[in-house]
Amino acid sequence: MSAKTEVWQGTLALMVLKTLNAMGAQHGYGIARRIEQTSENLLSINHGTLYPVLLKLEQEGAITSEWGASENNRRAKFYRITKAGRKQLASEVDQWSQATEIVARFLALKGAKA
Repeated sequence: MSAKTEVWQGTLALMVLKTLNAMGAQHGYGIARRIEQTSENLLSINHGTLYPVLLKLEQEGAITSEWGASENNRRAKFYRITKAGRKQLASEVDQWSQATEIVARFLALKGAKA
């Protein structure tokens, strides 16, 4: 059984936007659980990292929030992706796709082993 990994720098915002785009409005705990589930529990979402990303995305206008009741009837802040957030998501998906294609080329190189 492998240990959980922290999310790579710069990827959490993409994962949050992708999650909100797919799932609709979610509270922070729900976002974290969904990202962990999607990674098949290989990633560990640190709430001390998640909430600053949510705040940054909200300040940038990529997401909006409102208070509501969670499924446990507790007060929770629910986040929703905005039109600007969808544009940002599309841009980030393109950038990450290009970056992973470039890295894949290097991983495919034959030659000396590490």
